Amino acid sequence: MDVVSDAISAVRTGRPSSNRLRVGGSWCTRLAPYEGAGFHVVLAGGCWLVPETGGEPVTLGAGDVVLLPHGAGHVLADSPGDTARAVPFEEMRRPDGGGDGREVELLCGKYRLDRSRTHPLMAELPEVVHLPNRVGRHPELRSAVDLLANELDERRPGACLALPSLLDLLLIYMVRAWMSEAATGSWPSVLNDPVTTAALRALHSDPAAPWTNDRLAAAAGVSRATLARRFTALVGRAPMAYLTWWRLTLAATRLRDTDAPLATVARESGYGSPYALSHAFSREFGVTPGKYRMGTVSS
Repeated sequence: MDVVSDAISAVRTGRPSSNRLRVGGSWCTRLAPYEGAGFHVVLAGGCWLVPETGGEPVTLGAGDVVLLPHGAGHVLADSPGDTARAVPFEEMRRPDGGGDGREVELLCGKYRLDRSRTHPLMAELPEVVHLPNRVGRHPELRSAVDLLANELDERRPGACLALPSLLDLLLIYMVRAWMSEAATGSWPSVLNDPVTTAALRALHSDPAAPWTNDRLAAAAGVSRATLARRFTALVGRAPMAYLTWWRLTLAATRLRDTDAPLATVARESGYGSPYALSHAFSREFGVTPGKYRMGTVSS
């Protein structure tokens, strides 16, 4: 696994949901804050997105994609003024356009995320990631948008399976696109540094291996001192501290998503015994693995 795939997999739960919205004329709808990530794909026409966190309104055109990775509340409307008229999205009437040439069609959806173990790469995404439709930019994202538009007719054979899979693909492409254009944030720099990237790829490929600083430095092709300096400066944690955190994050994911015995979870996460995992897990999360599993199942 690579860092981006792991960062997304650690927080993704369930399947994404989506709704097709076709409106026209004067309209305004509010989407409440959500414990996950929201997204919109403009299939036709144009509209405005107004963040409720105080950010500037964003104008969206046909082919644009927008990700709200922290589930921020926001308004979608035909114009950025007078958002007090907004109707809750769940109550929004969805006529087939207004007949005035200003019809807008969007795919609006949500990803379910477990924020208790958010990877720092995902945590530093801005409140709104706007990816305009520009010729020659992010061709894989553009292809995903085109495929989504073609699969929205649920009467097509296999569409019910294809659509959620394409939405998962869309999330990966949105994160990739942000990383390629980000003017702020440390993780685009982290993954552009060959030494740190080599070390992270080694840790993520086999987190249960008996890693040491010397062994990891050899995998990255540098001295131990060079690895420690560059890794810590960019990632914000020393290599072995990051490994400990990632192992516990993996353990939490397995406890949430599987019924594997604690001994199996411990072994797959790089711990020699259930006791060793339980001690480290309780120190990190403030709860034993058993209670954590019970809490995630009941919720």
